Amino acid sequence: MPAFEFVSVDAAGRKQKGVLEADSARQVRQQLRDKGWLPVSVEPAAREHKSAKEGGQGLFRRGMSAWELALITRQLATLIAAGIPVEECLRAVSRQTERPASQSLLLAVRARVIEGYTLAQALSEFPQAFPELYRATVSAGEKSGHLDLVLDQLADYTEARYDLQKKIQGALIYPIILTLLAGGIVMGLLTYVVPDIVKVFESSRQELPALTKGLIFASDVAKVAGPWMLFGLVIAFFAFRPMLRQEATRYRIHAWQLRLPLVGRLVRGANATRFASTLSILTRSSVPLVEALRIAAEVSSNMLIRDAIRQAAVKVTEGGSLSRALEDSGFFPPMMMQMISSGEQSGELDEMLTRAAMMQEKELSSLITTLVGLFEPLMLLVMAGVVLLIVLAIMLPILSMNNLVG
Repeated sequence: MPAFEFVSVDAAGRKQKGVLEADSARQVRQQLRDKGWLPVSVEPAAREHKSAKEGGQGLFRRGMSAWELALITRQLATLIAAGIPVEECLRAVSRQTERPASQSLLLAVRARVIEGYTLAQALSEFPQAFPELYRATVSAGEKSGHLDLVLDQLADYTEARYDLQKKIQGALIYPIILTLLAGGIVMGLLTYVVPDIVKVFESSRQELPALTKGLIFASDVAKVAGPWMLFGLVIAFFAFRPMLRQEATRYRIHAWQLRLPLVGRLVRGANATRFASTLSILTRSSVPLVEALRIAAEVSSNMLIRDAIRQAAVKVTEGGSLSRALEDSGFFPPMMMQMISSGEQSGELDEMLTRAAMMQEKELSSLITTLVGLFEPLMLLVMAGVVLLIVLAIMLPILSMNNLVG
């Protein structure tokens, strides 16, 4: 039974939105009238998807969050393990979710399943919500007859990815806020405090120290050129955004990231973690290795690392070793390569990939925690140094005036 998105007005004049299942749009309108609501529009959920797929502002354009996808996957796995048909599982999960967009999405998937599509084929109609990794894993689970176990693995994987993402974001929030506050305090001192003090020195007509002259110059620059600098940064930001859509520009930026001493290590660590965990879930779900490598390459955020994984897939197709192909790129840590090599030799590649992903995740979390712990005292030292320079620049002329009076 297809799903329909509706917009109506209730008896109190309030707008109501939602999703209903019916054989036709006319039947949905009749259901709304039976409730005492006035139908405004009734559209098939698939039409919303079509506009999103064509680049419009459709309902499924932004997809679902990682946490919501993990929750829905976990619920589906539980219901399917209980022997409930897939279409009934999708209907039950759609009723459980609170977001109308997700409810409409699940009902649209259910409509495809009722029409005779497999679950993986139905999910492929909505690529914005269900990534290729997700669809390939579900397809492998359906072919092997262990869809409930595969969905459980998918839920674990999605939850782990969500936790790592939130951990990185949470670790970066404090340094960013501290940096912005420090910059704002320095700009406030140079713009409002220093000019009032400088007036006293200018009236004395004495020779000022070099440090004080430098402070006066910095204050004049901040007061006069500060707004123009801010305006220039905004213009540069909007001018640079179209350049980021060009593949050559993004490739150069990604290459530059890998060359930076600390940022490069973070980028390599994050991508190695993402690659190992993705390849692990795919191989455990019986997806062929070459196909799994192609999908794992797409989840990499760095174009150079993505190309290296694609080249490794070509070498594996030609009969080469996965560990040797990845090791030649130089983007992956030696310990991870050793574990992959051991997994290839012992026939337990999926298990070794899981261990490598856990090891890389712990190492990345430890590195981020250490950097955040070092950043706080370093920023305090920088701020103390800036304030000390400002105080010295103000105090030196005062001491000089006291010496002259003495």
